[in-house]
Amino acid sequence: MKIKTCSILYIAVVFIALSCAGLFARQASSAQPVAQVAAQYPGPVGLFLPPCIYAVPGIEMNVYFDNVICAVNPANYIFDVTCTKGKQQVERWTFVPTEQDVGKTPFVLEVRDESNQIIARAESILEVVADNAGAGVSVSVLTIGDSLTHAAVYPAHLLELCKTNGNPQIKLVGHVPGEKNPDVRIEGYGGWTAQRFATFFKEAKRVTGPADWKEWNSSGSPFLYPDGQGKFKMDFARYCEEFNGGKGPDFVTIFLGCNDNFGARDETIEASIDAMFKYYDMLIDMIHQVRKETKIGALLLVPPAATQDAFGANYKCGQTRWQYKRNQQRVVERMMEKYGKREGEYIYLVPSNVNLDCVNNYPMLKTPFNSETKSEGVRLNNGVHPSSEGYRQIGDTIFCWIKAQLALSVTSGK
Repeated sequence: MKIKTCSILYIAVVFIALSCAGLFARQASSAQPVAQVAAQYPGPVGLFLPPCIYAVPGIEMNVYFDNVICAVNPANYIFDVTCTKGKQQVERWTFVPTEQDVGKTPFVLEVRDESNQIIARAESILEVVADNAGAGVSVSVLTIGDSLTHAAVYPAHLLELCKTNGNPQIKLVGHVPGEKNPDVRIEGYGGWTAQRFATFFKEAKRVTGPADWKEWNSSGSPFLYPDGQGKFKMDFARYCEEFNGGKGPDFVTIFLGCNDNFGARDETIEASIDAMFKYYDMLIDMIHQVRKETKIGALLLVPPAATQDAFGANYKCGQTRWQYKRNQQRVVERMMEKYGKREGEYIYLVPSNVNLDCVNNYPMLKTPFNSETKSEGVRLNNGVHPSSEGYRQIGDTIFCWIKAQLALSVTSGK
C-alpha cells in the first residue's frame, strides 16, 4: 500500500513537471526575440515614431504611448522603451536632459501583447542639442496653420523660451492676432486648410488685431495677391516684402491637417490626404521659390483629446474621437512617408504629435455626472484644441527643433 502511494505520488509529480515545462516552452516560443522583429514594424496597432526626437537641456520631452499607436484601448498593451536616457512611466517615456546628455542616442519602442509577444516595433533617434545652440543668432520664423496656430499660444511660447541667455533672437513673421503682444505674429486661421491657403483670394484689407474671429478668418489668403489682370496668384516674394523686409524667413512651420481631413472616413481618408498634399506641396514650393534654404518644419498632426467626452462637447453626435484618431494617425503615417528623409531639400518632420499630454493638457469642465446627482466629475470638453499647457508642449517641440537646426548650421556651415 505504501509502495502504491509512492508510485502514484511520483507519477503526479512527473506529470506536473512535464506540464509546467510544456507551458514555459509555449510561453518562451510565443515571445519573439528582438532579432526576429523588423526595426520598423507597425504591427496591428500601427506604431510609428518620428525619425528624430529633439531635446534641449532643461526642457521636458515626452513620448506619450497612446499618441504613437492607433488602438481603442492602449491599456491592453505593454510598452517597452529601450533608451539610455529618460525614464518609462505608465503612459509615457519622459526626459529632462542636462548639458551632459548632449548628443544622439538610439530610441526603441516595442509593443507587446498579454502573452509577451512583440507585436510592433519602431526606432528613432533622441537628439539633445547644447543649451547655447544658436545663442544670439537672429532668425525669422513664420508659423502657418489653422485654429491651433490661430490661438497664438505656441508662437508666444517660442518667444518666451528665447528670452533667456544662450538662445536665438526670434522674430515672428505675419499679422498680429491681438493687441497684448505685438511681437506675436502668425498666419493662423480657424477652420483653414492647405487648399484655402493656396487658393482662397479676397481683395480686401487684411484683418489684424483683436477683430471677431469670423471676420479674421474670412480674409483672403495672405499669400495671394492680384496679378493685375483681374485674377490672383501666389506671390510669396511680395508677402516677404510686406512682412519680413524682403527676405524669405529662416524657418517656416506648417501645422495643417486637422480641417483638411476632419470629415474623412476609412474609405475616403486616402483621397482626402492626397488632396491635402497637393496644396501642401504648393505652399512648400511657394516658400522655396523665394529662398530655397528656408527650413520648413512639417508639424506632425497632433492627436485628439483622450476621450469621446471632448468630441461630444464640440460636435454632439457629428464625429467620434475614434474616427478622428484613425484619420490623424493615417495623416501622420502618410506625412512621414512623403516628407521624411528630405532634409537635403530643407524639409523636416517636427514630432509635435509625440509630446502632447492628451489626457491632462486639453480643456476640462467640472460638471455633474447626470441630472439626478450632485456628484461632480471632470470631463474633457474640447476635441482637437489643447489647453494652454498643451500648446506650450507643442511650442517646446518646435523650439527644440529650431535649436537643433541652428546647432547643425554651426557645425556644417549651412
